[in-house]
Amino acid sequence: MMRLFEGSKVSPLPRSNEYMKNMRIRTTKERRKTRSSSDICGTADRPRLSVYRSNKYIYAQIIDDALGKTLVTIDDISKLSHKKTHKKAAAFELGKKLAERAKKIGVSSVLFDKGPYKYHGRVKSLAEGAREGGLAF
Repeated sequence: MMRLFEGSKVSPLPRSNEYMKNMRIRTTKERRKTRSSSDICGTADRPRLSVYRSNKYIYAQIIDDALGKTLVTIDDISKLSHKKTHKKAAAFELGKKLAERAKKIGVSSVLFDKGPYKYHGRVKSLAEGAREGGLAF
């Protein structure tokens, strides 16, 4: 029995970029981000609190996805937040400051988007600080 493409230089079917993107091997971090962030969308009533964590610093934003605007942003890069404290303690204080700024613009309840990070360490500490500061999520 002769195969359809045997001996010819024609490839069976061209593979689309979408197919190849779905077929590539995804990292654990990418899978976790897809799983945790897929259902979270901030509104005017309940904006999204998004967290980014690098090796050195931590950043947080409160975002209204319906308008596509960032309402509040904060990071711990400034010299004032580095008073020889541990990163977890700095993240806790950052969460408190974020809650304080959010209250000034009238935000009291948010959706927490941890992104690809585990709810552990600095991310957990930032969330606890925001809760202690008065944000509900």
